[in-house]
Amino acid sequence: MPVRLAVVEDHPIMRQGLVTVLGLEPGFEVVGEARSGAEAVELCRRVRPDVALMDLQLPGMDGVEATRRIVGEGLSRVVVLTTFDTEENVVEALRAGAAGFLLKDVDAPELCAVIRKVAGGEAFVQPAVATKYLRLLAKAPPRDPLTPREMEVLRLLSRGLSNREIAAELNVVESTVKNHVTSILAKLEVKNRTSAAAKTRDLLERPRGG
Repeated sequence: MPVRLAVVEDHPIMRQGLVTVLGLEPGFEVVGEARSGAEAVELCRRVRPDVALMDLQLPGMDGVEATRRIVGEGLSRVVVLTTFDTEENVVEALRAGAAGFLLKDVDAPELCAVIRKVAGGEAFVQPAVATKYLRLLAKAPPRDPLTPREMEVLRLLSRGLSNREIAAELNVVESTVKNHVTSILAKLEVKNRTSAAAKTRDLLERPRGG
């Protein structure tokens, strides 16, 4: 099965260039294009791509809000592709649930490799911007609280269940679980499932009132 992609970019030349490059890549299928955040959300609701390639600077609804809605509804995984690597952009995009963050100067082979990683359930932040994210994260205010469904996923994750097993337990598709796990890792400020489980156990075992 090919990796189904949606390209979200308001500049026509850039958008067409991405569609052309990705459309020629073996194993990829571009299933839609969008010029704004609102269009991106509607597109993902309609075609359910595996990965949405998302610009941040979009007319109307920006890429961060579009990412938050797309990931929140379990419509697609998101890779941000942007010119802007400010600390705020990096952190807000990842908080919104983006599974990848790349700058537009990335070459085509690396872009395609990251898309494949994200489609397979991994996360990737370009090394050039990772230090900005980590530095701001250290001084950032606490994350948004976990949603009730994220708490359910976290409890099952902490028991060592795989995404597939969690999906079966909750009667949802595996991609929805992957999106919840991405959000949980961001909110708990950890890098992987093992760290999330360890942090959860630590919070549960910590004496109250002390």
